[in-house]
Amino acid sequence: MKVSLSLDKSYSKDVAIMVDVLRASTTITVAMENFGTIIPVKTIEEAENFAKKNNAVLAGERRGAAIKGFDTGNSPLEISNFAGNVLVITTSNGTRIMDGMQSKTLIGSFVNAKSVAQTALNLAENHIEVVMAGVEGNFAIEDFLGAGEIISYLTDQKLDEKALAAYMASRDVDMVQNAIKTSRSARRLGELGLTNDVEFCLKRNIYDTVPVYENGRINLIK
Repeated sequence: MKVSLSLDKSYSKDVAIMVDVLRASTTITVAMENFGTIIPVKTIEEAENFAKKNNAVLAGERRGAAIKGFDTGNSPLEISNFAGNVLVITTSNGTRIMDGMQSKTLIGSFVNAKSVAQTALNLAENHIEVVMAGVEGNFAIEDFLGAGEIISYLTDQKLDEKALAAYMASRDVDMVQNAIKTSRSARRLGELGLTNDVEFCLKRNIYDTVPVYENGRINLIK
């Protein structure tokens, strides 16, 4: 099985794992505990329209900050206070890149790394692509290291050089923690008073939940 790592865009038509550690992947994983379906959309206007049509809870952020008029931001801690049939979410990066994915797309982060890797192995025919959401098309160290944590459960497969580099970089837990806590994304969240979100997003394998994105909706893998 080939395992590759890419940034911002997906090329696989087999199985992909979208990684947006701070915070979309983590928030979506937590939300799947309390919602039947999650609808990720790219724009604020789309989110508002979908929420009205589906009588849904509305979550989202731009540059980390909650969107005015929404029920909640893109916070894994805040989202646990909500429940319902449908959640509509829009984020700066994670929900944006899902729209262009042609493969079966799983949602992964530190909190479900082992489960999402095993599920990908079970589903894929010959290729698992790990896709870093990044920040506005640019490299984000938290997604690189989160991808490495997921790839650590795939090391008996054929890793490309980028995947191997992410795996190697993710092995020193203390260094990973420090790098992510001092990252550009974490500093921005800290300025918004969301440091607790960063701490939560760094917890490892506290969920067996594996969200899957297909046909514009996110559900639990079956």
